[in-house]
Amino acid sequence: MSILNVNKINPVGGGSTITIAGIASVTNNISVGNSVTAGSFVGPIEGAVTGAVTGNVTGNVTGNVTGNLTGTASTSTNAATAYAIDSAASLNTSGIVTATAFVPTVGQLSHRNLIVNGGMNVAQRGSTSTSQGYKTVDRFAAWFSGTDEAPTQSTFDVSAPSSPYHLPTSGAHPYKEGFRKAFGVTNGNQTSGAGAGDYVYIRYKVEAQDLANSGWDSTSASNYLTLSFWVKSSVAQNFYCRLESQDGTKRNYPFETGSLSAFTWTKITKTIPGNTSPTVDIDNNNGTGIEIHWQMFRGTDFTDNSVSNDTWATYASGTRTKDATSTWYTTNDASFQITGVQLEVGSVATPFEHRSYGEDLERCKRYYYRHITGTDNAVATATAYQDNNLFPIIDLPVTMRAEPSIDVANGSSYFTAYSNGGSDGFNTFSSMWNPSTNTVGMNAYSNDGVSGRSAGHSVMIISSHANSYLGFSAEL
Repeated sequence: MSILNVNKINPVGGGSTITIAGIASVTNNISVGNSVTAGSFVGPIEGAVTGAVTGNVTGNVTGNVTGNLTGTASTSTNAATAYAIDSAASLNTSGIVTATAFVPTVGQLSHRNLIVNGGMNVAQRGSTSTSQGYKTVDRFAAWFSGTDEAPTQSTFDVSAPSSPYHLPTSGAHPYKEGFRKAFGVTNGNQTSGAGAGDYVYIRYKVEAQDLANSGWDSTSASNYLTLSFWVKSSVAQNFYCRLESQDGTKRNYPFETGSLSAFTWTKITKTIPGNTSPTVDIDNNNGTGIEIHWQMFRGTDFTDNSVSNDTWATYASGTRTKDATSTWYTTNDASFQITGVQLEVGSVATPFEHRSYGEDLERCKRYYYRHITGTDNAVATATAYQDNNLFPIIDLPVTMRAEPSIDVANGSSYFTAYSNGGSDGFNTFSSMWNPSTNTVGMNAYSNDGVSGRSAGHSVMIISSHANSYLGFSAEL
């Protein structure tokens, strides 16, 4: 190996190239006009470098680098001083980067995550349910069909990695990244096996205008969304997931998690391009733009091994993903959990954007608002428009996505009406009248169990049973 010891290297002229096979030890500086190729530079580079530097630089780079710097730059005091870096190159550092300003060219600094409640902290409806749809963690729904025993959707605690049941004890782990809750499904006992029409999956719907205004060009194959999430299964196998666009010609983008180790949290990252054949054009409205599906199992009525992963294709019911492994589905009490779901513009997964519980709760209320749960809660004041005919009005705390529907319990004396020195229990609210995205009016009649209330009186309504609840849904 040769060593070149010089005091200074100056540019030779336009089109010149300096090539050194060994180590160049420079006591002053290297001022380069075009291209430098070397095994290692141990002195500083000073001046503009318009060509590629492919060796290691252990001195300072104090000029502009408009070519590629493919080696490393370091000293004992500072890694490198560079005023410009080729936009096609990547800069990786394990130290501290200090800058007067950071201006990203893709995405944004705050509210990058297009997913609401991706940390699974908000669960207005409750913590567990054997029904399908939106029943526990806000914005995430579990769906199933063909099951012998209904699966259970629920919230899960994310335990510290020191627990022997939540390996690994070292390395990346959602607990270490600030996650304390997950959403998931525990399987029932599917004694008849995996049928062609059976399925269990988790779904999230992204509001269209959030995507349309995100900066993602959904019609460009060189413009990207990045989806990242943590996943854990009690059964070691590969799972299929997919995105499904809803506007125009429906399009399907399937992908796989890869083989998961049992009871081990795994971080999944997928970079998803726009599509041009035909275009995935997202409408600027309050409908569904894209659905995200995590499939624990889908039978062969919905799958085909001819399906290609990691590419957009026209949606068809029978070709959603490749054929699914049935091990999870046929394992009694198998579990599947996700947390840290983030969907952002750009080709790189940034650290999860943690938000306060209060902010996530307010954003969830756009889609669902639980007004009261349990006993002895003030529900509303009402007017007795006629005898035993109550008209309460409730102002919603946030503007909802659309005019909501009522979500209310129905049981003997679940609610109590107080007026004129007396009270009487009734069962439910039978309907709403003139709802808007900000205010709802409800009806409670004699056929709902209302009695003893006289027309013209003001009425106070409270909940009077542990199973009482009242909410309003504008879910996608």
